[in-house]
Amino acid sequence: MQPAFPYRIKGQQLWLSADRCIYWEEERSLIVSDLHFGKTGHFRKAGIAVPQSVYREDLLRLLCQIQYFRPRQLLVVGDLFHSRENKELELFLKWREDFPHLGIELIEGNHDILHKDWYEKAAIRVNPGVLTLGPFSFVHDIEEAAASNTYYFSGHLHPGIRISGMGKQSLRFPCFYFGSEYAILPAFGRFTGTVSIDPAPQDHVFAILPPANGVPRVGAPRGRLPMGGVRTPARDMGERNRPVTRPRSAGWIGPGSIFRIQ
Repeated sequence: MQPAFPYRIKGQQLWLSADRCIYWEEERSLIVSDLHFGKTGHFRKAGIAVPQSVYREDLLRLLCQIQYFRPRQLLVVGDLFHSRENKELELFLKWREDFPHLGIELIEGNHDILHKDWYEKAAIRVNPGVLTLGPFSFVHDIEEAAASNTYYFSGHLHPGIRISGMGKQSLRFPCFYFGSEYAILPAFGRFTGTVSIDPAPQDHVFAILPPANGVPRVGAPRGRLPMGGVRTPARDMGERNRPVTRPRSAGWIGPGSIFRIQ
């Protein structure tokens, strides 16, 4: 796995990980979004064969990021869990016992529907709406952000960027998106799709290549256009191939790496 990619914004030092999370150095906080824990169990309950190993691997990835960065708190920008309580969430509670001193702040997402007693049992503080820390605010869906001078971090869209080669072949990868007013985090959970974004020339985009045993997902859901307020880069229909000839990387470009598109 490639070392984290340094990125500064609003005078703060961020480290972008190819494991789809951000370490905020000044606040010693690990920022993640859209983990959708329990989703594979939800599908299995509906009779759809999805291996539990997918969920266990996501838990292991999160554990590795916590051990690497050693944050004081975990900031979850919505959709920590996918649906109602199931056996997979019991495994999460056991996982939580290994990090009793790690604070977890959850910015409530549309999938976070568990009873408040469950969050208290898991020592998770739930923040409905917006959480503001220093120069940043965190909201699950950027369309729900209020106009302000703060810089927003959001999730929900599962952003992806399409990269085209010389032979008309193309692949779509999850990505970090940084605009002038807000950022959108990639979905941490691997059992999720991506929505193609259409960044403006001045925006910054970092694509994430999957590890050697991963497979880029295709057939992602279509985005939706905002009904006013903050502009979102998700396209409602269709995609535009983006030729990329010399992406900028913190090192080598290969499986399990992150590189800057623009």
